[in-house]
Amino acid sequence: MKRIALTATALVSTLVLAGCGGSASADSEPELSVGAAYMPQPVSDSMAAGFLTIDNTGGTKDELTSATSDAGTVTVHETVGSAMQEVASLDVPAHGQLVFKSGGNHLMFEKLKRKPKQGETVSVELHFAESGPITVEMPVKSATYNPKTGH
Repeated sequence: MKRIALTATALVSTLVLAGCGGSASADSEPELSVGAAYMPQPVSDSMAAGFLTIDNTGGTKDELTSATSDAGTVTVHETVGSAMQEVASLDVPAHGQLVFKSGGNHLMFEKLKRKPKQGETVSVELHFAESGPITVEMPVKSATYNPKTGH
């Protein structure tokens, strides 16, 4: 009788753990997508900013670790108060988003190979700690462009 009880307990424990493991792993990976991307037409010949929103519908956070572009060198910046600073990474929260907007977080393009003009696009590859890279075609908008979303 004890042997049957122990076997039943072991079986139930295994099934419970398997059930937990299955649902946790399905919800635990980051699920990233990018939208609302744009670059205001730069006023400088050598520098520009880029803005976008990274959505994460997955159950685990990820981190934007870098960005690259054939247009020039790209760095990730955050703005705290009125101070802008380069950062090594920014979190993309689980079930949340990382927003890059004027006056806030942004991509900084430096040493531009040429000055992008309104109507063109700039290709940017975003790199993450967990997820694979995402390539974004960033349209160049007017220098005074202000999106309806506020981003």
